[in-house]
Amino acid sequence: MIKVVLASGNAGKLREFSAILSAAGIEMVPQSALGVSEADEPFHTFVENALAKARHASRATGLPALADDSGLCVPALAGAPGVQSARYAQAPDGTRSDAANNARLVAEMTDRTDRRGSYVAVLVYVRSADDPRPIVVEGSWDGEVLDAPRGTNGFGYDPYFYLPDQSMTAAELPMEQKNRISHRARALRGLLQALRSEFGQDRGQA
Repeated sequence: MIKVVLASGNAGKLREFSAILSAAGIEMVPQSALGVSEADEPFHTFVENALAKARHASRATGLPALADDSGLCVPALAGAPGVQSARYAQAPDGTRSDAANNARLVAEMTDRTDRRGSYVAVLVYVRSADDPRPIVVEGSWDGEVLDAPRGTNGFGYDPYFYLPDQSMTAAELPMEQKNRISHRARALRGLLQALRSEFGQDRGQA
């Protein structure tokens, strides 16, 4: 098994990533277990933020690293919330909350005729902190933004993210089904394919 540090302390991400990438012989270790601090995310694109997180984790541990950055992009809002998806708004007490984010999204979409939106996930794998050729994959999930919530599963914008091909929101989907078709699942499948190819080539050259 190849040990790779996950540039996140999120237990849910660790389970999801580990379940998929173990097929490529990868053992995921969260950066929090190695004493690595959270990286800054000052950029305006998912790929730049994910790359910054991956390089930070790799530099601190000396291990290959995997990072992701994701969010909801709405064309009618010039791509917002985008990389600010998790901190699009604040609750009255100043804390971040899904409810505040969704309330702002609904307000911003008032009277918009173009209701399209896409969940986007970008994954970046670096072999070392200064890897000049990181593996970058993207997964997207297209839908529409509703003005009222539906469903109780999921989190974030899921109750407002309607999937026409499923005739339900992301929050109405069974979790197992969501984990098969979501933006992050699609990106993970692309990463798994890329890593299998890379490791297979490495063995063939050894």
